[in-house]
Amino acid sequence: MPLFRRLPKRGFSNFQFATRFEVVNVSQLERFDDGADVGVEQLSNAGLIPSGKSKVKILGDGELTKRLQVTAHKFSKSAEQKILGCGGIANAISKTQKG
Repeated sequence: MPLFRRLPKRGFSNFQFATRFEVVNVSQLERFDDGADVGVEQLSNAGLIPSGKSKVKILGDGELTKRLQVTAHKFSKSAEQKILGCGGIANAISKTQKG
């Protein structure tokens, strides 16, 4: 049997270095009141993400009819367009900010 088949297979794993995001769709933001400030803590309190320390990405699946000020780590282009289209504000949390 060749040597490469006899040796154990070990190598680099990116698991501990990967950035994982909790996904929230625009349609899930409908549960908040019109004109509300929606941040990571409010999403956690509403049960949409498991922890207030999670990184959040807002995706554009669904429709939004309320004017919200949404603060998250990342936004998809369609989600940002839908939030701005309703007269809301989409604030991205930068890497230097803690939150």
